[in-house]
Amino acid sequence: MKFNISLLAVLGAALTTVAQDIDAAEVKTAFDTAKIPTALSIKFNPTALLQVTLPQQNGSPVILKAGTRIPRASTVGPPQYKVNGTTSTGPFVIVMVDLDAPTTQSPTWSPIRHYLGGGWSATNAANPGVLSTTTAAVTAWFQPAPSGTDPHRYVFFLYNQSTQFPTQRLVTSGTSITNWNLSSFAQQVGLGDPLAGTFMLVGPQ
Repeated sequence: MKFNISLLAVLGAALTTVAQDIDAAEVKTAFDTAKIPTALSIKFNPTALLQVTLPQQNGSPVILKAGTRIPRASTVGPPQYKVNGTTSTGPFVIVMVDLDAPTTQSPTWSPIRHYLGGGWSATNAANPGVLSTTTAAVTAWFQPAPSGTDPHRYVFFLYNQSTQFPTQRLVTSGTSITNWNLSSFAQQVGLGDPLAGTFMLVGPQ
């Protein structure tokens, strides 16, 4: 699916290390404007906020705000996660996908699965909402590597973990990460619709 490049320019106009998502309705609007639910054939009506923080070797961490343009050098990760706006402490499943590979003009490899992992829970009373896991990832985090001239949409989702997820074998460490049908996977393992999400725009430079 070809993404409207003019929308990328509008959404990715600013670089920031301090902004973050504070309103679920605004996140939904950003997702709809970027045509993310359409590209993934999913319903996205967030009821909570997923805070994604990218640690930096030098300087302050980058906290994502939906639609923010992030330089690739700032995306080494792995990210840190926090959930706001829900009384649930988990467990949760976190997913990250690239919707524009190999290029925004011809995304024939997308979605590419950049991370899939479960067992995320907010159990630290000293830091409410901060997520941690001791469960090995199904697909370990790997840094965005966009190609082409336009930034790619890298999308994070938070799901309530289903009872089927820990034993699922639809996706393993040996499963291709390209052309991954997230909607079908979520349905088959009982994840339902995303609880929360955010996304960043990352270009080759």
